[in-house]
Amino acid sequence: MATVGNEKNVVFVVIDVHKAVLKNAWHADEVISNISRALEKARSAGIPVLWVKHSSDEMPKESDGWQLVDGLSPLEGERIIHKRNESSFEDTDFAEALAEHDCGHIVISGAATNWCVRATAYGALDRGYDITLVSDAHSTKNIELPDGKVIDAGGIITDLNIVMSHLSYPGRKTGTVTSTDLDFEKVAG
Repeated sequence: MATVGNEKNVVFVVIDVHKAVLKNAWHADEVISNISRALEKARSAGIPVLWVKHSSDEMPKESDGWQLVDGLSPLEGERIIHKRNESSFEDTDFAEALAEHDCGHIVISGAATNWCVRATAYGALDRGYDITLVSDAHSTKNIELPDGKVIDAGGIITDLNIVMSHLSYPGRKTGTVTSTDLDFEKVAG
């Protein structure tokens, strides 16, 4: 029950599927395939698709690493949102793009799980949107800590999937679905 937009109006978002972001990411090829499957379902169902592209000093616009991974690219008419912060909402026209579709429910995929995917999901919930995270269509890399310990990427991904399955915000819905089970009619229902 989104508190903004029409909860039955869904938008599919693909976040930061850049070559540099997915290079060495956990199960990258499988995740890219799953994003592609979800993307095809969105397009077939007539669901608007928004692409988010991040740039930074380490990954400047138009650099090789900034390019989208092979197999994933916007079609003509699919809007691209450019950002320099982790959340797709901050200092961008993302909220305006959602409003153009009277969107109340965002289906999220992309990378990196623990940075831009998480920040966008929380930003959406804070602003009143319902969220569905495609549980097998987001990824990240292991985090190596200064003391030599490693936080496993698979654990980071599992953590966000669990959080989005159980997180409670008043007047909003959160959940997860696999790319195989994703049905945009059920999401919007």
